[in-house]
Amino acid sequence: MSERNTVIRSLHDVGLAAWFGGTLMGAVGLNGAAAEAKDPRERLSLSSEGWKKWAPIQAVAIAAHAVGGIGLIVANRDRLAAQPEARVNSYIKLPITLIAAGASFYSGILGTRIAEHADEGGAGTTEPHAAASRELASAQSQQKILQWVLPALTGILIVMGSQQGEQQRPIAGLLRK
Repeated sequence: MSERNTVIRSLHDVGLAAWFGGTLMGAVGLNGAAAEAKDPRERLSLSSEGWKKWAPIQAVAIAAHAVGGIGLIVANRDRLAAQPEARVNSYIKLPITLIAAGASFYSGILGTRIAEHADEGGAGTTEPHAAASRELASAQSQQKILQWVLPALTGILIVMGSQQGEQQRPIAGLLRK
């Protein structure tokens, strides 16, 4: 008899989907569109305002993913004990998840610094203007990297979650087909 974990699996998967999708859309859509503003000061203001509105949703998404992940580990503890591949996958996913969460938090700090200097304007949302202060230029340069690191890390987590789902297939059921 199979045991269902629909709620915790949904928290895990929907939280991760929102986290991944939000970071990718933010990097491509929000930052890309804001960078097109004619006024260099608007570029940073628009991008900062969009990320500020997204931040609470992203925090909920990360928390939902974490709660779901912990729930899945607890629910699948017997399988993890008996199945080395699943255990290794979980051992790898944990630090990637923590790094992604830390990077998201740090990206928020950088976003706050950028917003505080929005009146300086920017060549783009993550590209400093020639006259930008050192603090703004540093924050933008770091954010330029993090905006792509976050979807990459969360994308890896999605693939690893898919791999774990494949590992749950009962071998006996496959042989009968």
